[in-house]
Amino acid sequence: MDLRFTPITEAEARIVLGWRYPDIGTLYDPDPDEMEDDVAVLLMPSYHYYTARNGNDRLIGFCCFGDDARVPGGEYSLPALDIGLGLHPDLIGQGLSHHFLAAILDWGRECFDPDYFRATVASINARSQGLFARAGFLIVQRFKATGGEPIEFIVMLRAEGVRG
Repeated sequence: MDLRFTPITEAEARIVLGWRYPDIGTLYDPDPDEMEDDVAVLLMPSYHYYTARNGNDRLIGFCCFGDDARVPGGEYSLPALDIGLGLHPDLIGQGLSHHFLAAILDWGRECFDPDYFRATVASINARSQGLFARAGFLIVQRFKATGGEPIEFIVMLRAEGVRG
């Protein structure tokens, strides 16, 4: 999958914050009253949010690298590049996820040259857990998020020497 990554714009941030994933409930749905704050977070340069567009310039997803891909309550002392991602909901289940993740890992490798990649996934998000597991990520931690609902999350890690 040939993708082009560019820093997210305000208009794109609003679009991706409107995406809904019905198989995982409202876990990732932003609070409408906090939309402006959420847009501002996605635009913070230190959070490294990027959009992914295909060869037809269609916005197919987004990713981020660093602290905003972490969840409060997790243990993140190992130096690793934290990644977060979202594929357009209309594209889920079409066999694109593996290639989407591979392109994000390639982009992360090019920009940050990490020794490890790390992903934090909600335990109810079986689809994402499977995606990361198939890409060589291993579960290294389970925890309940702090500061809100006590939702369980799984931290998955992959050594950079793994390709695929």
